[in-house]
Amino acid sequence: MPNLFLVMLGGAIGAGFRYHLSRVALEQMGAAFPWGTWIANLLGGLLMGLLAGIALRDGPVDDPLLLFLGVGMLGGFTTFSAFSLEAAQMIQRGELIVAAAYAVSSVAGSVMLLFIGFWLARATA
Repeated sequence: MPNLFLVMLGGAIGAGFRYHLSRVALEQMGAAFPWGTWIANLLGGLLMGLLAGIALRDGPVDDPLLLFLGVGMLGGFTTFSAFSLEAAQMIQRGELIVAAAYAVSSVAGSVMLLFIGFWLARATA
């Protein structure tokens, strides 16, 4: 099966899980805090850690399976899982300053660019 198809299929499944989680969280916990996103980000980090840990512990895992589960499902569920894995790898390599810069610039930069996107959309309306 082509790798791109595996990533797309896993991504669709992960996005579906994310949507369902967000709906249930909104119904159960209300809209005062983005519980669904928060849970998805934390759970995605945990699941990516489990996947990466199993791959490291058990030796090479079949690339199509990693593409389907890691890039596809977890990527569709939350890109925060990939971000968390990359930051953890930097920390494990001892690149603490790079990891901190990556984390802060990713989070703050994404929020800042979201506001720029809002501004551009209003400016061109």
